[in-house]
Amino acid sequence: MTTADQTSPGLSFTPFSARTQGAPGFIQDVWDKIPLPRWLLITILVATAFLLVSCLLCIICCCCRCQQKKKRVKKETVGLGRASNSTSAHLVQPDVDDVELALEGPKSGRLQVSLEYNFRSQELRVGLKEAADLKALQAAGMADPYARIHLTSDPQKIHETKVHRQTLSPIFNESCVFQVAQAELPEAILVIQVLDFHRFSPHAPMGELRIPLGTSDLHHVLEQWYELGPPDQAKEPMGELCFSLRYVPSMGKLTVVVLEARGLKQGLSDSYVKVQLFLNRKKWKKKKTSVKRNTSNPYFNEAFTFALPFSQIQNVDLLVSVWGHSRLSRGEPLGKLLLGCRATGHQLHHWSDMLAHARRPLAQWHRLQSPEEVDKALQMKKGLRLPLPDS
Repeated sequence: MTTADQTSPGLSFTPFSARTQGAPGFIQDVWDKIPLPRWLLITILVATAFLLVSCLLCIICCCCRCQQKKKRVKKETVGLGRASNSTSAHLVQPDVDDVELALEGPKSGRLQVSLEYNFRSQELRVGLKEAADLKALQAAGMADPYARIHLTSDPQKIHETKVHRQTLSPIFNESCVFQVAQAELPEAILVIQVLDFHRFSPHAPMGELRIPLGTSDLHHVLEQWYELGPPDQAKEPMGELCFSLRYVPSMGKLTVVVLEARGLKQGLSDSYVKVQLFLNRKKWKKKKTSVKRNTSNPYFNEAFTFALPFSQIQNVDLLVSVWGHSRLSRGEPLGKLLLGCRATGHQLHHWSDMLAHARRPLAQWHRLQSPEEVDKALQMKKGLRLPLPDS
């Protein structure tokens, strides 16, 4: 019986030698006998190829980084044995400019200022355009800067800009005019202070710019960038006062809470705060706190309520003054503050915030101003009288 006769009917038998002669046919047979779907096998092969390529790319990147690190180390490392005997001075001695910059220390920023002097009217117009590269004093990295401008020849007149929130490059675009005689220009100095505004703590100085007018060519309009110097940390002798304002329009009530003061004049035996209201530039109402003895940082926490209809809010001025007594003097004003719609600076901001947030008490620290300056402003207002009718 032959081999063909020995096989069962319906079955075909192919010798192994014949199957290996055509390799593609053999692979096709194996592929067909695998019990997985063809699309799943293709997906596995593609994923395997992707993983292999990714591993290869990672190995190449690691090798490149190692080579770069080695190159940096070689550049930074200087072998003293390879250095020649003839060395140049610039290799071991820094430039003079670098030394000067190191001695100056960190800069406080820059200010763009314009100056224009009118020789006929003897007026100096100061334009504060913008600031740049201010240094934040808090860990948050931002500040609420504003600028304070005055002349040394007339320190009582101070111009304060608006407060710009959460920025180190404020754009002011504000100008102010100072009356200064031509004979005072050689000794006058323009002082611009940049401060960080804080409602419940003293305003932190960020930098200061001093421009001597005697060395400036005021025959032409000057506009340039100036570097801010370090801030002046000197404390003002008049001190500071913290109080809150609250106005309820529906009830027509103004509440002033005198909280505390600090940095008052030394040598005082006692001090108190007086709160006055002026209606239509005339004295109207007044109240005062209790006397605090033997302290330059008195704590009051006393509230005063005034009946003030909303129809009269535009005609009211609020005068807050700190008074002190000593062994040699019976009583003297240590500093005053004028608030209201005709106020300026932070006093006007505090008053505006009170009107914008009705029924909410708003507390704020204020630097006391010179009593002569505030009295001068009040005298000017009291001097504006309507002409009497003809009899």
